[in-house]
Amino acid sequence: MIWSTYILVIILGLIIGSFLNVLILRYHTGRSLGGRSGCLTCGQALCWFELIPVLSFICLKGHCRTCRTKISWQYPLVELLTAGLFVFSAQHFFPSWSTVVFSWLIISLLIVITVYDLRHKVIPDSLVYSFNSLALIWAIFLGDSLFVALLAGLIFFSAFWALWYFSHGTWMGFGDTKLVLGFGFLLGLSAGFSALLWAFVLGAIVGLLLLASSKLKKLPKNWPRFNLKTEVPFAPFLVIGLLLVWLANLNLLNVFLF
Repeated sequence: MIWSTYILVIILGLIIGSFLNVLILRYHTGRSLGGRSGCLTCGQALCWFELIPVLSFICLKGHCRTCRTKISWQYPLVELLTAGLFVFSAQHFFPSWSTVVFSWLIISLLIVITVYDLRHKVIPDSLVYSFNSLALIWAIFLGDSLFVALLAGLIFFSAFWALWYFSHGTWMGFGDTKLVLGFGFLLGLSAGFSALLWAFVLGAIVGLLLLASSKLKKLPKNWPRFNLKTEVPFAPFLVIGLLLVWLANLNLLNVFLF
């Protein structure tokens, strides 16, 4: 791709990321996705220059212009993450722009699932079913083998269902169980297993770091304390694992086998 295309993809990604923030914050709140955005603290409607992705956050120094309440870092991070992943997917699937655009739909949905799970520790069924539907469409039209994709989805779902059922939901959430069904559809058996392996490895590393941080005497103000019973959302690790395999071709099985 030429440099001007990269710029356009980045701008589009920032704009879509801004919309995803609205979706994440308003989902299941009864508020429509239409209408002007406003400060969540004082309710003041935002002007156009307060809605420029990333740039507005920097210019306002992370505070509401009216009440000076701190603005969540979620806003610029989601915008930058969306733009970055849009660029990666465009590079990966170029020159098939139809595939690129379809991958952007999946990526956007995965970002919403990730951030929503981090905020609420739950994955709404409508988001999971939407992802699984898009992953199945991918398997039908872009996958190598529909049979393998369906088999992989069934195997992953069954394995996670067993973890959820026999642990009574303490080892694995049912939302995660439904989510991995789409992993099989999208990645197939080998790549899908590698994505799950990445998720467990990264989850274990982060879990150990969080436990270790709780042992420190000096911690930042309001830093939460973690123990073995602390609930940590697993969907973000699943999504990271999927993206590492899907967009970066980092298949752990190749490392172990070769």
